[in-house]
Amino acid sequence: MKFEGKVAIVTGGSRDIGRAICVKLGSEGASVVVNYNSNEADADATVAAVEAAGGKAIKVKADVTKQADVTALVAAATDAFGASIDVLVNNAGGLVARKTLAEMDEEFWNYVMQLNVTSAFMVTQAVVPHMSEGSAVVNIASLAGRDGGGGGAIAYATSKGALSTMTRGLAKELGPKGIRANALCPGMIATAFHDEFTPDAVRENVANATCLKRQGKAEETADLVAYLASDEASYITGTNVDINGGLAFS
Repeated sequence: MKFEGKVAIVTGGSRDIGRAICVKLGSEGASVVVNYNSNEADADATVAAVEAAGGKAIKVKADVTKQADVTALVAAATDAFGASIDVLVNNAGGLVARKTLAEMDEEFWNYVMQLNVTSAFMVTQAVVPHMSEGSAVVNIASLAGRDGGGGGAIAYATSKGALSTMTRGLAKELGPKGIRANALCPGMIATAFHDEFTPDAVRENVANATCLKRQGKAEETADLVAYLASDEASYITGTNVDINGGLAFS
C-alpha cells in the first residue's frame, strides 16, 4: 500500500494503459481521479475496476487540450480528495492518424502537439501548486520519441520527443521543491492504440524483433509508473525509462 493516503490524477485514464495505471495506483492505496474526454462508459468501467481492486476513484470529464477543462479537472480532484495532489500521470494523447509529411497540414500538426505536449504542460502547470515534497509527475512518452516512430508518425514522434525533453526540464525546475518528474518510453504494448493504427502483420514483426519475442502488456507499463511515482524511486528524476522488451536500447 505504497500510495496509502495519497491522491493521483491520471489523464486519459479510461482505457488501456491509463486504466491499468489507475487500477495499479488504486490497488496500492491511492485515491484516483480518472480523467476521460469522450467515453463515459469506459471511465465507469475503470472506476469499477479500481474499486474492485480495493481503491477509491472518481471520474472527471475534461478535454485536457483546453485550459478551462484542465482547471475544472484539478478543482474536481481537490473538491473530492482535498487540496493535496501527490501523483500526476500525463497519459492522455494519441497518434490521431498516420500521415506523411506531404499529407499533413498545419492544423493536423498543431493538434497532435496540443494533444500530446501542450496538454501535459497545462495539466502539470495546474497540478504542481497542489504538490508538496515527495510528489511525482510521470509522463507517458514513447519509443517513437527516440527512434522517429513508424510510417506516418512524424508528428506523433516529434510530440513524444518533446514530452521527453519537457520531463528533463521539469526535473530541473521542480527538483529543489522535492518534486520528481520522470517519463516512460513504451514500445509495442498490446492496446487499442495499435488495434486501430498498426496492422497485425507489423505488430507480429515488431514483437518478434524484441528480445522477449512478444508485445508488452498495459499492466507491465502500469507497474513501472507505480514504481517511478513511489518513494522507492525517491532519487530518480529526469529519466526517460524504456519499456520495450529489448526492441531498442538507449
